[in-house]
Amino acid sequence: MNLLLDTHTLLWWLNDDPRLSEAARSRITDPEATVFVSAASAWEASSKLRLGKLSDSANAVPRLSAIIRERGMTELPIGIDHGVLAGSLPGPHRDPFDRMLIAQARIEGLPVVTSDPVFRAYDVPVIW
Repeated sequence: MNLLLDTHTLLWWLNDDPRLSEAARSRITDPEATVFVSAASAWEASSKLRLGKLSDSANAVPRLSAIIRERGMTELPIGIDHGVLAGSLPGPHRDPFDRMLIAQARIEGLPVVTSDPVFRAYDVPVIW
């Protein structure tokens, strides 16, 4: 199964955070799974680090690309179609990072591993 990690899920996974659900852990560690990490998550994490909102992942963010490769995860770049869909999504949700992940999940046919209920409102399959 292929899956896309939400930014908090990625950071919780990297930090072995107990808030990560057992279902999420199980899917991420499944040897049959291809785990995608969006460029949007790197952007979000580095933005939060710059703003001082991410102290527990301060060492990981600058090395995120290497860490993702070391952990056997796959980078998901942002394409034009992703941008068009993210910008045109209806609804009041204003978080640009979530909107991009929603667009990528819909276009690429990926469930998102997230505890955030907003993804379900956009008809995106969620694993949690």
